[in-house]
Amino acid sequence: MSEASAEIVNVPDLDEVLWQAWKAMELPEGYRAEIIEGAIEVSPTARRTHGLVTNRVRRALDKFLDGGEYACHQDVNVIHNRKAWIPDAIVAPEDTEPCGDEDDMGVRADSVHLVVEVVSPGKRNQDRDRVRKRREYARAGIPVYVIIDDYDGQDAVTLFTGPRPDKADWEDIHRVPYGTEVTIPEGPAKGFVIGETITGPKRG
Repeated sequence: MSEASAEIVNVPDLDEVLWQAWKAMELPEGYRAEIIEGAIEVSPTARRTHGLVTNRVRRALDKFLDGGEYACHQDVNVIHNRKAWIPDAIVAPEDTEPCGDEDDMGVRADSVHLVVEVVSPGKRNQDRDRVRKRREYARAGIPVYVIIDDYDGQDAVTLFTGPRPDKADWEDIHRVPYGTEVTIPEGPAKGFVIGETITGPKRG
């Protein structure tokens, strides 16, 4: 084998390069980084209204799950095949120690039963939650994905179930305007209701 051929063989793949770069990142306060569909995406932490809705989700899920082995977590890296995401809220075992990835950077996606994203303003942020993360969470086989979206025309909650990892899509997509309750159909949060107490009332 020629020296040039040996160099090509030893080039690490893009996922590994991104993973190592992501692990080594030192961001200024107020920013976070995720690996989404072959790119590292840096974004600021949430605005006040975003944080308000996210905290309502967390508190309500904590109350719903109280006394069981599952809990709602925030600001936790979810890891899948050298990808890293920071959802606004997840439902996973309360004790995440057995769920850690091999580098102990977060929890493995296969231990996550529910992901919630609260959409932020701006096309890039909206595309991230509605399009890129929608595909990534489906690829990871996460059972339930919920988007709470103030910027969806009529303010909407969208429930995704039945992930199809091979298609990077979902079997069932249920979208309703604020003011209509959405019930989680499966998993530890089965029966949990997302309604006006979390989203606020429909506007306009």
